[in-house]
Amino acid sequence: ANQERLAPASIVFVPPPGPLGPGSHYRWWQYLAGANWRHPEGPGSSIKRREQHPVVHVAWDDVFAYASWCGKQLPTEQEWERAAWGGLCNAEFAWGEELYPGGVPLANTFQGDFPHHNSRLDGYERTSPVGAFPTNGYGLVDMIGNVWEWTDSWYGQHQQSTGACCADAAQAKAREASIDSHSQHGEQPRKVVKGGSYLCAPSYCCRYRPAARMAQGLDTSTGHMGFRCVVRPSELATL
Repeated sequence: ANQERLAPASIVFVPPPGPLGPGSHYRWWQYLAGANWRHPEGPGSSIKRREQHPVVHVAWDDVFAYASWCGKQLPTEQEWERAAWGGLCNAEFAWGEELYPGGVPLANTFQGDFPHHNSRLDGYERTSPVGAFPTNGYGLVDMIGNVWEWTDSWYGQHQQSTGACCADAAQAKAREASIDSHSQHGEQPRKVVKGGSYLCAPSYCCRYRPAARMAQGLDTSTGHMGFRCVVRPSELATL
């Protein structure tokens, strides 16, 4: 039986048929064998006509390997958050104080009754093409909503999160401190992920705010988590 379970798999959102009671948040997630970036909803699904959507179902080793391959890096939490603000300071959302200014969605989030009914006010049930919504003040797209994004910071207290630029000893300490054996990630070290996703709803999860954050175990991939790379000034000369 254990050998049968040793198959590539990932976590997929499967909306329930109706409302669920409190304490049931794991009931809309399924660990599906065969779910991966080519098959986002599991076997039988594909990325056909979704070539411009963000890649999903990528664990930490995947994003780290890709960034290394293309000569780039992953942002620290602080870098990501500053970029998401787009020059604003302390606004509730990346664009200001209203979630839907003038009734218009400015990011791919969940509208309707979470988790069973998405009204798709923003036009999308799951991921949206990159750039489907307006840029922020720095000209960046999809910093909020669509998919969660990995950062290179170990999860800890907000002011203590540690990025890749810190000394090896501090990195090792931060890595160890990120582990919470009582969490769903068990003994896995955890990185900070930012931005929220198409599953963030006002009634359940408001993590499409730039200041919001979540811990993600290194070995875990999901259908609402992706990444973006950064190029720091010292790297520009080599590209």
